[in-house]
Amino acid sequence: MIEPNVSSLVDAYHAYLLLEKSLSGNSIEAYENDLSKLLNYLNTMNKSPLDVHLEDLQSLIISLHEMGINPRSQARIVSGIKSFYRYLLLEELIQVDPTELLESPKIGFKLPEYLTVDEINRIIASIDLSQCEGQRNRAILETLYSCGLRVSELTGLHFSDLYLDEGFIKVEGKGSKQRLVPISPIAIKEINLYLLDRNLISVKKGFEDILFLSRRGTSLSRIMIYHIIKTCAEIAGIKKNVSPHTFRHSFATHLLEGGANLRAIQRMLGHEKIATTEIYTHLDRDFLRSEILEHHPRNKMTK
Repeated sequence: MIEPNVSSLVDAYHAYLLLEKSLSGNSIEAYENDLSKLLNYLNTMNKSPLDVHLEDLQSLIISLHEMGINPRSQARIVSGIKSFYRYLLLEELIQVDPTELLESPKIGFKLPEYLTVDEINRIIASIDLSQCEGQRNRAILETLYSCGLRVSELTGLHFSDLYLDEGFIKVEGKGSKQRLVPISPIAIKEINLYLLDRNLISVKKGFEDILFLSRRGTSLSRIMIYHIIKTCAEIAGIKKNVSPHTFRHSFATHLLEGGANLRAIQRMLGHEKIATTEIYTHLDRDFLRSEILEHHPRNKMTK
């Protein structure tokens, strides 16, 4: 068999991620960035990715460490490299996976930042409705918190995704997988109020079905959503590092605190694996402790 060159390997791997794994453009870019670290390193050794051994990969990890790349980023790169070699093994371009015994750097368990209900209320209340984008921004924040959306899911919402009379929206998540998510009455109210303003916008061709628009009549970028939230958090006096994903974490945490089923939360968040959702069971320990102290009959006896 003629050994394919590196460029054709990368092209074939890209097609695999896109067509067979159905990954988003952002995910594919992340995997290919990880792969580029390996290919650049192998290029200095004049070595083909098809002729790599465990020792070569361990040497790469050492070089990443020496470059000052943090353990979490190193682990991300190792994960991307393992994905590439699983693909090569699947295509029978290699007989043995050199990453099988490759260990990722140890990283500490980091819980995601989340907001209290009061902090969410303060951020939303900080929006100046007298400003031309005020009602749009309030509808955006209420939708983020009501539905636990990823920022890319929010910016990609279409009119045709709204089933407001039924109390649901259709969301297209990672890998173009669709799910129906309940939306709260207050979020529906804010969206309907925003639509009155949206009708006054001159919408650019191709964006007619996009729900949340910029003042130029085009879709909002993820950076713009991030800026809106950061500005509102600063006005509200919130000192935490707040981002669109903070609203998603807060949504899941508050549902769990309220007694929601973990499987239901998994479906609403669009997590493929329950293990991803289980991180939120670590977030509500203080809440659970306070609830037990408050309501357990033996604790009441000491009051």
